Order: sequence, then C-alpha cells, then structure tokens
Amino acid sequence: MLMPKRVKRRKQFRGRMTGKATRGNKLAYGEYGLVATEPCWMTSNQIEAARIAITRYTKRGGQVWIDIFPHKPVSKKPIGTRMGKGKGNPEFWVAVIKPGRVLFEIAGVPESAAREAMRLASYKLTCKTKIVAKQDLEEGGNE
Repeated sequence: MLMPKRVKRRKQFRGRMTGKATRGNKLAYGEYGLVATEPCWMTSNQIEAARIAITRYTKRGGQVWIDIFPHKPVSKKPIGTRMGKGKGNPEFWVAVIKPGRVLFEIAGVPESAAREAMRLASYKLTCKTKIVAKQDLEEGGNE
C-alpha cells in the first residue's frame, strides 16, 4: 500500500478539488495513458488494484508508470463515538485527482493490449477516466 515515509504534519484539512489539473496533465513517459475526467480522492488501495489489473493483463510485459501518489491523510473517528473530543486519527491515504490528470502510463505493448489494460484498470477507480495516446495528443494538442 502506498503512503509517505514521513510527513511534516500528521493531519490535514479536507481541501477543495476545484479547477483542472495544471501539472501532470501530459504523457511524460509512456505511449498510452489513463486520464481522469472528473475530480476525486483516490485511495492507495484503488491505485494498487488498478496497477495489478494492468500488469496482470499485460502478463508483466511492457512498462507501467504510476503518475499519482497518495500524499493526503484522511482521518476518521471510531464508530459509536460521540461528537466533539477532537479530530480522529489518520485512517488511510488519498491522492487528490483533478480533471485532466494522467493517472497511469504504459509503453512497450501493442495498442489493443494497452487500451484493454487501461479499460480494466479504470473499473478499479472511483472517477471517470479516458484512455489517451501520445500520438493523438501531439496531433490535436492537449485539451
């Protein structure tokens, strides 16, 4: 499960997910990518499940890049606890995803295999996604 080795502060505010992604919105490494089309929090378990789906389908061929990392702690209070008494303890970690953010990249496999692997990975994620190719982005420009 992905999480930071150490953090400056243990707890964070919830924050907002307005606007589009200005960083991480271009394919940097691979030929095909999975791009988010709506904002969401993606947990480390979801990221790992999508990674496993991609690598299993490609039979560990090609190369996969994970372009997101869960830096944000999410705290929860125990069930059956009354209101008040401070903020709960960090329970899990999430990556804040904005529309246009590249989530995964893949290279070294045929286009059909890459698209199918990305499709299977998208089922593991909570937000809507689209599959993009580097050649399409170079021709038409990024949206």
